[in-house]
Amino acid sequence: MARRRKGRAVSGILILDKPAGMTSNGALQHAKRLFKAAKAGHTGSLDPLATGVLPICLGEATKFSQYVLDADKGYDATISLGVGTDTLDAEGEEVARDDASHLTRDQVKAALANLRGPISQLPPMYSALKRDGQPLYKLARQGVEVEREPRDVIIHELSLREYRPGTMAEVDVSIRCSKGTYIRSLAESLGELLSVPAHISVLRRTEAGPYTLAGVLTLEQLQVVAEAGEQALDRLLVPMDTPLMALNRVELGESASFYLKQGQPVLVPNGPRDGMVRVYSGGDTFLGIGEMLEDGRVAPRRLVNY
Repeated sequence: MARRRKGRAVSGILILDKPAGMTSNGALQHAKRLFKAAKAGHTGSLDPLATGVLPICLGEATKFSQYVLDADKGYDATISLGVGTDTLDAEGEEVARDDASHLTRDQVKAALANLRGPISQLPPMYSALKRDGQPLYKLARQGVEVEREPRDVIIHELSLREYRPGTMAEVDVSIRCSKGTYIRSLAESLGELLSVPAHISVLRRTEAGPYTLAGVLTLEQLQVVAEAGEQALDRLLVPMDTPLMALNRVELGESASFYLKQGQPVLVPNGPRDGMVRVYSGGDTFLGIGEMLEDGRVAPRRLVNY
């Protein structure tokens, strides 16, 4: 017999502003406790150094977290040129140093241009990727380095916002990229192009799919709202269908909705011909995700349980 989860059956998406120095899972657990939620999950880890947009799915919203995980991301970052670390960020131990004072803004801009578009990245050893069930960062802390498969990612935008020359020069950039991009590896690649070591010193996620900094809430803000009660907290959540806006919308009547919820495909007059769709009943009641069949019916694929 399955164990019953403790906590409230609250569903929705919290757009958290992750603080620096905290793991994504630590931020998730803190928010989960504030909401007294029975179930919660985040949509892709941010490094402890990083801050910014961390969507947290509560309850039934966890069924759609993959859509945020797979979405493009945006970042503002500061790359320090002239010093390399073992973790490729400011939290690591220094492993290389070289004078970067000869570099110019034009040289940096030219190097950044070579990092736009489709590129291949080697995931860093200090990452959450697993080898034989063991996170790579744990192996790295033991001094063990293993082979990693390069991954193809897309850097949609990479713009220079500010350049501060010096022995350790600083480069402020804005990035929009595909899922799975390691910004630390991007910093390392910039350093290689400029023939100096490099690391990330500041990282802030500005976008995750449809969510931006405009809608984020800090843990401190949540704590204040929590004092007003659970209903006040729940009003901060965004609807669980918001990651799915790229999918076509299908509306069903009462009878068709009933049979869909029983697991049966139902006819959608004049509906999309194929593909995944978001399904609603009675106009605004979100039922979940369905898939259009060749005969014009929609089959249930991921339904919410109200």
